[in-house]
This record gives sequence, structure tokens and C-alpha cells, in this order.
Amino acid sequence: MSENNKIKVFEDKEVRKEWNVDEQDWYVSIVDVVGILTDQPTQRGASTYWAVMKKRLIDEGVDQLLTNCKQLKMKAADGRMRMTDVAKTKEILRIIQSIPSPKAEPFKMWLAQLGKERIDEVADPEIAIDRAFLTYLRKGYSERWINQRIKTMEVRKDLADEWQRSGVEDTRDFASLTDIMTKEW
Repeated sequence: MSENNKIKVFEDKEVRKEWNVDEQDWYVSIVDVVGILTDQPTQRGASTYWAVMKKRLIDEGVDQLLTNCKQLKMKAADGRMRMTDVAKTKEILRIIQSIPSPKAEPFKMWLAQLGKERIDEVADPEIAIDRAFLTYLRKGYSERWINQRIKTMEVRKDLADEWQRSGVEDTRDFASLTDIMTKEW
């Protein structure tokens, strides 16, 4: 993995992250996110804030969130590799919801909006299709391309359902079958 994939700049501050290939998700440094959103001047201050926050979350009965957090060695400000609390995207977003800070408020509003949209889509799945269509249009894709893309998704789902009925369960097997079909095509 290149160094570019490990660090993201947020208001001129670094957030260390590492891509987990097997889980297809990012592991993000909790201390970095907490430090930025709470205006901690030092890494030590961010670590202390996170330690206090962890205790509060445990006291509130939110220990399942902490169970999903892990530790990885990441490069610290002094250049040394140190064990750092990390969390996947879902847990990072949940931690952000627990931070009482004006800087966290835009994230909280965004999450609330996403939650509302998802609830609306569960009630009426056509909303999700319409939203996808509009998103592709905003990205500059033609209506013809978008319609073809939506049809392709439907065909791919039908194919995956058929493979599953035939006993394929492991995601790596799905990937292998897809790769074979692509090469043959």
C-alpha cells in the first residue's frame, strides 16, 4: 500500500488510515479523528480525550462499539510505528456521533440526512433507483449509459442469485466466476 492511501488531510491535519483488502473497508485512526473534531493541540491530548470518551461509552452501555475497534501499528508523529486504536468506517461515524463538538455537527447532520433517505428508500425502493439515476446524471453520464448500467445491475443480481442456488457461497468464488466470465467475454 502506498503512503498516499494511509493519510487523508482534514483541515491541514492528518488522519491515518489503512485499507483492509479482506474486509474491503478502511481502518481509521480514532485518535486522529477525535483530536481534530475536539481541537486537541497534541496527540497526547487527543489520546486522553479518547480514553475518557471510551469510559463514558462503556458507562452508557455502548461497549459493542468499542468491541469492534482494533489496534494497528501506524506511523506516529515522531516517525515511529506505534499501536493505535482504529475503527472501520461504520464505527468511526458512530464515534463522531458521540463527540460533543461544533466541528462534529456537520457530520451528524449528514448522517441524519442519510438515515432519513435510507428509511424513505425502504418504504419505497424506487426512490433509491431514482437517486442513483440522478447521481449518475450529475456525474455526467448519459441517460442511455445509466439505463444500461441499471439493467446490468439487474442481470448481475440474477446471475449471482443463480450461482447461490447452485451452492456458491464464498465471496471469493463469486469473484473467481466473475473473473472467468470477463476473460471469456
